[in-house]
Amino acid sequence: MDVLTFNLNNPSRERAERQLSYLASRPEQVLVLTETAASAGCEFLAQRFTAAGYDVVFPRPERGERGVMIVSRLPLSRPDVTFDYLPHRGVAVSVEMDSGPLDVIGLYVPSRDATATKTDRKKKFLEGARLAIPQAWPGTDQRLVIGDFNILEPDHTPAYRFFQAFEYGFYQWLGEAGYRDAFRQLHPEASEYSWVGRTGDGYRYDHAHVSDSLGRVLRGCSYVHEPRTGPDRLTDHSALAVQLDVSPTALLTVTDPAESTAAGALF
Repeated sequence: MDVLTFNLNNPSRERAERQLSYLASRPEQVLVLTETAASAGCEFLAQRFTAAGYDVVFPRPERGERGVMIVSRLPLSRPDVTFDYLPHRGVAVSVEMDSGPLDVIGLYVPSRDATATKTDRKKKFLEGARLAIPQAWPGTDQRLVIGDFNILEPDHTPAYRFFQAFEYGFYQWLGEAGYRDAFRQLHPEASEYSWVGRTGDGYRYDHAHVSDSLGRVLRGCSYVHEPRTGPDRLTDHSALAVQLDVSPTALLTVTDPAESTAAGALF
């Protein structure tokens, strides 16, 4: 089973059409799409994937808000994982594997500036995420926490003075709760960035953290820079692909979403 997280950057309808062609061509069975909105571009993607037979979970954010959409070629169910604050930014699904259910929790953590309002908002969401994300018990739970976390690892290179202790604290808490940074497990010394500012400063914002049992079957985790750096400029983030050596028990029958007629998406 392979999973891709991809920041849509709330696309226009025209850019969403180009994103659809790219996403439909990816080999991953599950797509965790972040920075969604109740917009024409995101509705287009949800409708086309749904019409093509994919399972789509897309809690529509309220006006001015952003969230997560999960698109799957595998049948999805909803685990008992609930985000009470900004629930459209924490979306959980479950996929049945030959080794048992595997939960995927997609996160789009709020960004912030120096204002108290946005800082408090981000802090409140991360506090709620600690309550919502279950402890990963060694050797039993199969769970992947993935998406745009808008935080950095504590020893990120380069270091940025703007980030606060509570942001690094969430990364550290994931480790304490039984999750491993999948990219760091396979690439302990690599310096790669999923978002690069106008001044050329790089940030590893997009993450995938796996429970202990998935860490044992992790066979790949790499950034896919083409959507950000390629001539089509599909988004301002690099994608992140995760490969797991587990097999799903069922596949959906899907068609090419680029050729599908529009239909309503699932909630």
